[in-house]
Amino acid sequence: MYKKSFKLCRLKEINSNLKRQYHSDNVFGFRSKKKKIYEESRESAEAKNKESNFFRLVTAYRQHGHKYSNINPVSLSAHSSSMPELLINRYGFSESDNVNFDGIIHASRKEGSIKDAVKFLNRVYCSSIGAEYLHLEDEEEIEWLSRQLEALPTEEIDDATKINIATELLKSQCFDRFLAKKFTSVKRYGGEGAESTMMFFGEIFKLSAKGNIEQIVLAMPHRGRLNLLTGMLNFPPAKIFSKLKGNADFPPYYKASGDVVSHFISSTDLTYDDQSVHVSLLYNPSHLEVVNPVSMGKTRAKQMILKDGDYGDKNWSDKVLNIQVHGDAAFAGQGVNQECLNLCKVPHFEVGGTIHMVVNNQVGFTTPGDRGRSSRYCTDLAKIIAVPVIHVNGDNPEEVLKATRLAFEYQRKFRKDVFVDVNCYRQWGHNELDDPSFTNPALYNIIRSKKTVPDSYVEKLVKENVMSNDDAEKIEQNHERWLNDELKASENYNPPDVYFKKQWDGFSQAGEVITTWDTGIDMDLMTFVGTKSVQVPKNFEIHPTLLKSHVKNRIHKISEGINIDWPTAETLAFGSLLFQGFNVRLSGQDVGRGTFSHRHAMLVDQKTNSTFIPLNHMHDKQSAFLEVANSILSEEAVLGFEYGMSVEDPRNLIVWEAQFGDFFNGAQIVFDTFVSSGESKWLWQSGLTVLLPHGYDGAGPDHSSSRVERFLQMTDSREDRVDSDDVNMQVCQPSTPAQYFHLLRRQMVRNFRKPLIIVTPKILLRSPVCVSDFADMTPGTFFKPVLGDSMVVPSRVKKILITSGKHFYSLMEKRSSMGVTDTAIIRVESFCPFPVLELTKEISKYPEAKVIVWCQEEHRNMGAWSFIKPRFENLLKKQIHYSGRDTLGTPAVGIAKLHQKQAIDVVTKPFLIQTDQ
Repeated sequence: MYKKSFKLCRLKEINSNLKRQYHSDNVFGFRSKKKKIYEESRESAEAKNKESNFFRLVTAYRQHGHKYSNINPVSLSAHSSSMPELLINRYGFSESDNVNFDGIIHASRKEGSIKDAVKFLNRVYCSSIGAEYLHLEDEEEIEWLSRQLEALPTEEIDDATKINIATELLKSQCFDRFLAKKFTSVKRYGGEGAESTMMFFGEIFKLSAKGNIEQIVLAMPHRGRLNLLTGMLNFPPAKIFSKLKGNADFPPYYKASGDVVSHFISSTDLTYDDQSVHVSLLYNPSHLEVVNPVSMGKTRAKQMILKDGDYGDKNWSDKVLNIQVHGDAAFAGQGVNQECLNLCKVPHFEVGGTIHMVVNNQVGFTTPGDRGRSSRYCTDLAKIIAVPVIHVNGDNPEEVLKATRLAFEYQRKFRKDVFVDVNCYRQWGHNELDDPSFTNPALYNIIRSKKTVPDSYVEKLVKENVMSNDDAEKIEQNHERWLNDELKASENYNPPDVYFKKQWDGFSQAGEVITTWDTGIDMDLMTFVGTKSVQVPKNFEIHPTLLKSHVKNRIHKISEGINIDWPTAETLAFGSLLFQGFNVRLSGQDVGRGTFSHRHAMLVDQKTNSTFIPLNHMHDKQSAFLEVANSILSEEAVLGFEYGMSVEDPRNLIVWEAQFGDFFNGAQIVFDTFVSSGESKWLWQSGLTVLLPHGYDGAGPDHSSSRVERFLQMTDSREDRVDSDDVNMQVCQPSTPAQYFHLLRRQMVRNFRKPLIIVTPKILLRSPVCVSDFADMTPGTFFKPVLGDSMVVPSRVKKILITSGKHFYSLMEKRSSMGVTDTAIIRVESFCPFPVLELTKEISKYPEAKVIVWCQEEHRNMGAWSFIKPRFENLLKKQIHYSGRDTLGTPAVGIAKLHQKQAIDVVTKPFLIQTDQ
């Protein structure tokens, strides 16, 4: 199509040829002939020029038409009649000029007047649909969209479809009015003003079923959610009504605290003409948009289950479709959306294109749309990934239907994201108890003067003799009768047990005790995995430094079975789980190599730049694989994605590693609303494992602390009661490679899943003192929540130091250099669950000990101190002293000399505490 844009250059060439021809005629005396040839050529050039100018006019409509389209049902300003980019005289035309349509616009006629062409183009690009697509980079996509858009005006909606549209609109309106009448004080976040969005859902579901899509993963916020659940997703209104009356939404034998009614979900099969599709509407927290990456991760995991993807660049499936619904203000304002869009084409995160629908209320809470963003449209963020945006007037449900069909067809053809921006309004304020006229009086004067979308559409169909007012009244009466029946049923409603089914069969909630799981493996398997972890193809050129420090060093350690370092223990855990049939996914920024260049699970050929993952080539019949997902520079979206994968399939070990421990801050919303609370709110179990590098090594304020205190505060561990396995999440700081090995394996071998936060080391990764032996990982071994001290004589001990992680090695070194023999050092490896029994047993070994000291390298107002102190006092009935850095408003100092002084003080002071205190 764009070849026509070069026609002006061609015209110059034609004129140049004409001049040469004229000169030639003069030379040879063909004067009578030359005039005729020149005039014919000039007429041809003018025709070409007209064709070129017409193409420029058409392109202007395709590029600028959306700016003048009638897509706002509650506009505060009159529809603009001034369209400077689209004025025909700008392109040298008058209305009566005739032009050739063929090959330029996709109309049924091949030619016509400019007036006819403009009428056609206005109908396509400046009516109830406004499309943005010329920013796309692929000419094939642009041409395809041009054809589809220019065919929309002639697309007929049959009477049966129109009646179905009216039915869904009326059901949605009836539901909102029913709730308003029966539950007057409830914030229901209804769909009033946005009823046309039901057309998006209904059409997507139907097209998906007929298009052989097996699964839809749907993420949406609260507005209109209950309308969709009860209207299309087979959700019993009785459950909503029971919840609104204050009843529990889970069977009584489950431990769950529940969530608000506007976060309910459905997982159901929908059938259209004997073809079905399964729709999973995900739980969403009130932190808007954060569910989007979760939906992408869940989609990705479903694709893996269907075995219609792989672990390479193409990791999406034709059989699973991701749909995300956004609010206009939230989509423009929440950074997680940019992160998600940047993920959409990244290997190991791609899901084959998401269909987005924006419920464009044109106001965020109470902020008018034009003050809630700096761009023209709330969807302008979509342009960063060069995908089309279809704006549509929500007052016209038939046009919403057409826009949805177009979006679906585009996603199916090109496997890319696409946006449908439904411009609508909120009939009420942010919720039904809010008065929006406080801040938006002009807008709500317009809204309150309008007929509702369902009533307006019924009126239209009555005029078309498609249905009668009696028909519409019967639809509403039948739906209200059904809702009344459900309201009666809610009196005795018992929530069904729909949990721990399908891929979660065999799993359950954790019990009220702390269990121990044998996570050791045979030495032969350790040797096999360790050796295979550094084998590469014959022609693969590994980096010379890695050949020595990584390959040869690991083979040597594996052959001896001693001095196993941290990355090798991790490899043994991963490889043994793969051998047992568990998939492992490791995600984060450059995790293949590892932030500290310690892992090298993915090797790069130094000549070809190709990658190789040795653990995926252990044997020919291997059925489980390690997926190394080097992510974009994102925390929130990536962690949300990994969480989504973990809740879909419990047989995948999903590991996210922060580049530095404090990087989790960028994903705090995910930790708060999903990771720490998902099981309590929704009975969503997750075995997500999070690795947070931690240690005060002089890196300054930002990359020293993983802020373990924040995670401990998020746990539901109690200071007045002994913990069990059934804590909301585990927080551990293993101090040996073997302990780390057992933690990773324990995540998969248990019959329940819990999120695991592991505070991992930095300088210990290669430390010669931080090592384990094969004997620490053989059958019969397991993770130990407390490690005692075998280097002291118990009867001589007067003082006990309790510590964790890297700090243990610093204290051990200091004890040795000072020649101290009366002080034992005990390591707490698990903070949550808190190991009361193990600590009691270990402390009891030292009957002469008079002082117990908690030692940490973090500042007093950070680290585990505030968590440890009340538990020692309340559960162990022991007084415990503090030794560590003083309070500070930042995690670490940034002055090298001050850091060095603190590093010396923090390991010296514990040994100077008097034992007669």
